[in-house]
Amino acid sequence: LLKKMADVSLKEAALIVGVVAACYWNSLFCGFVFDDVSAILDNKDLHPSTPLKNLFQNDFWGTPMSEERSHKSYRPLTVLTFRLNYLFSELNAVSYHFLNLVFHVVVCVVFLKVCKLFLDNRSSVVASLLFAVHPIHTEAVTGVVGRAELLSSIFFLAAFLSYTKSKGPDNTIVWTPIAVTVFLVAVATLCKEQGITVVGICCVYEVFIAQGYTLPVLLDTAVQILRGKGNIPFSMLQTLLKLIVLMFSTLLLVVVRVQVIQSQLPVFTRFDNPAAVSPSPARQLTFNYLLPVNAWLLLNPSELCCDWTMGTIPLVESLSDVRNVATLTFFCFLGSLIIFSLRYPGDSSKTVLMALCLMVLPFIPASNLFFPVGFVVAERVLYVPSMGFCILVAHGWKKLSNRSMLRKVSWVCLTAVLFTHALKTLHRNWDWESEYTLFMSALKVNKNNAKLWNNVGHALENEKNFERALQFFIQATQVQPDDIGAHMNVGRTYKNLNKTKEAEESYMIAKSLMPQIIPGKKYAARVAPNHLNVYINLANLIRANESRLEEADQLYRQAISMRPDFKQAYISRGELLLKMNKPLKAKEAYLRALELDRTNADLWYNLAIVYIELRDPTEALKNFNRALELNPAHKLALFNSALLMQESGDARLRPEAKQRLLHYVKEEPQDANGYFNLGMLAMDDKKDTEAEAWMKKAIKLQPNFRSALFNLALLYSQTAKELMALPVLEDLLRYYPDHTKGLILKGDILMNQKKDIVGAKMCFEKILELDPNNVQGKHNLCVVYFEERDLIKAEKCLVETLALAPHEEYIQRHLNIVRSKIASLGATEQSSLPADGTASAEEKKSSFQNLKEVKHEQKTTQTTVDNNKGHSKNKKITEKNNMEKETPKKSTKEIKDIEKKRVAALKRLEEIERILNGE
Repeated sequence: LLKKMADVSLKEAALIVGVVAACYWNSLFCGFVFDDVSAILDNKDLHPSTPLKNLFQNDFWGTPMSEERSHKSYRPLTVLTFRLNYLFSELNAVSYHFLNLVFHVVVCVVFLKVCKLFLDNRSSVVASLLFAVHPIHTEAVTGVVGRAELLSSIFFLAAFLSYTKSKGPDNTIVWTPIAVTVFLVAVATLCKEQGITVVGICCVYEVFIAQGYTLPVLLDTAVQILRGKGNIPFSMLQTLLKLIVLMFSTLLLVVVRVQVIQSQLPVFTRFDNPAAVSPSPARQLTFNYLLPVNAWLLLNPSELCCDWTMGTIPLVESLSDVRNVATLTFFCFLGSLIIFSLRYPGDSSKTVLMALCLMVLPFIPASNLFFPVGFVVAERVLYVPSMGFCILVAHGWKKLSNRSMLRKVSWVCLTAVLFTHALKTLHRNWDWESEYTLFMSALKVNKNNAKLWNNVGHALENEKNFERALQFFIQATQVQPDDIGAHMNVGRTYKNLNKTKEAEESYMIAKSLMPQIIPGKKYAARVAPNHLNVYINLANLIRANESRLEEADQLYRQAISMRPDFKQAYISRGELLLKMNKPLKAKEAYLRALELDRTNADLWYNLAIVYIELRDPTEALKNFNRALELNPAHKLALFNSALLMQESGDARLRPEAKQRLLHYVKEEPQDANGYFNLGMLAMDDKKDTEAEAWMKKAIKLQPNFRSALFNLALLYSQTAKELMALPVLEDLLRYYPDHTKGLILKGDILMNQKKDIVGAKMCFEKILELDPNNVQGKHNLCVVYFEERDLIKAEKCLVETLALAPHEEYIQRHLNIVRSKIASLGATEQSSLPADGTASAEEKKSSFQNLKEVKHEQKTTQTTVDNNKGHSKNKKITEKNNMEKETPKKSTKEIKDIEKKRVAALKRLEEIERILNGE
């Protein structure tokens, strides 16, 4: 590259660097907006954990090329540069914008070298400066996804410069530059598809510039040969040979590219490019009118817009439309330039010809000439065509400045253009600061594009400003009443505002706009996947009503019937079937989704939840492990697999469970549940000090954490630190006054450690107020009566307790002791009930174990996309539901180890409550 730029002086390069820096310095303060969200923030191909081969299997947005929803834009080398950015700075937007700025500088310098092939030195600098400051480039330079244009342009120009070296002395062929050209064309195409068009420019250069032919000469030669009056000149044979090599190489690249997209064009909706689905002559008239629209943006970039889809440019539906005059004028002007450049010899015509080639050929892929594209106008695709425009302007300026009468005027005009363009570019950069500023600036230019209203709504929605967002979404439905996505956005926003009725009405409107189902009819080519989400959203809304679960299931099945490969419908239906207590059918739904995508960690996680429902912990753990193989940082899989290992009772699994919980708290340092379960694991391992530390950390993060408070108090009581347990129990009972186990433990400590009979009595009486049939609380109150020497009351109390639990031996034994005391009135007491209300130390230990409270938190199933946004990318939402379970009471059974008892209790936990994902 340095060799190619050898003719560019250091002063010229420094001038370009300075001008670009002055115009684009503020782009460093912009974030990720619009398409950047999909290409950068949501693209897993940027992550180091993703295999590099995925870059060559997926499209620009990280979607597998084999999927129908793929955009089919194959740009692996551009994604590779994003990945390098991520490697050094992750998602720090500054580094991405800085690299774009550097690439723009490189393009400007290489373009200067190209200009010097056709213009004098001064005019070349003018063309390069005009290119550097042109406001049309802000989308390509300041928008991070515009890097595809920048990288492709570098190799595009390098390929052309290499080809200019292919002519040797005496018109011989030098093959090395041609081989380098073919390689650079391939590289340019892997950055962006339009890179392949440089081959056409090389062909024109070879025929009309390198060989010096004009169109009349070529026609005359062809006529002579056809009449048999002459042979093909040797120089022309050499030219044909070079062109054949170029064309064959290009054909090979096209074949490979078609194979990559698997011979499928991307599926666009009529909202993306309305003219593409319009009948004749509106289709042809509109497409032709778009050419002068693009030319006008180059000539007068005063009103720029980030999105020109939908109703931005109304269709030209008849020949009487006045806009056809602009089309006719454009083609007349373009035709006159083409005739001048091809008919007449001379440097001026050659310059015009190459400028036209740079303008026209790179624009062909975006012109709808061979296939429809997913936009009406896109400013970034004018990045390369603007090079030809700048050469034309510089060439015209040169002609004017050479005339003495117009010299000063030409310089004044040039200065004014460069200055105003630079100011416009600097100002335009600020529009890309955030999505809100970008789309609001677009609405100032165009109010007929529903997508812009939707996207401002999305920006406000991300800021939780739902009321204002709703206004923009409703405006979108008014601008484009048949926009399904807009009605979906309105429905979702009403749901966020807890207006369920209005949300359902909006979703029903969107649903009514969908194609009607015809048995046996496939809709894959007609229905946009995002629009099918209306069924998912509506079903997710109504399934909150237990009486409408079957109706919700019908909606999921309807979506599947329209697109059997609609993965999200299977996922959402699986969640619903779990809620309907149909785990076997849920399993079928998830297995069907896995047939469509086996690399989705969330699907394996959801399948694990199904196996938990089916009481198959072994299979559940296997599926959790599959999820973690695909995504080692999958938080829910880390947490729930650790719980499953803990509940298994297998001591060999505890170290791995601990490691997963440690990983989880690293990912979610503010979630008290992770620390609590680490504490429970430490209690299992008899690591009391470690357990205490984890419990305290959980309580620090969540002061009202019920299970952590109780188990910390229980830990203190089991380790002879009963007095330390009291303040913890006070906190627990302040938050949860009806916590029965906390009251029992507090009463026990007050009676046995503090000798506070009155305080203990209040605790046990409170328990009986809450639950008159609580055996343990009533029994302990009987003990209080005994301690108060009220034997008659104690006897009556124990009789009532025994009636509640007739099989409990220790209650009968205590009753016998009391009756014995009564029978021996006046005698010296020979025996007494244990002050803790149990018959022996072993029974006390059993009583403590009965108190042990286990915090069992099972995370919910997880969906992989947000089905609600019509025009923006999605985000993942998960919810947690905490379920507190307690072990059943033990009494006179032989005392077992505390760990085994808690494990046994955990195994009896009731079925997991599922909280379905929000939209």
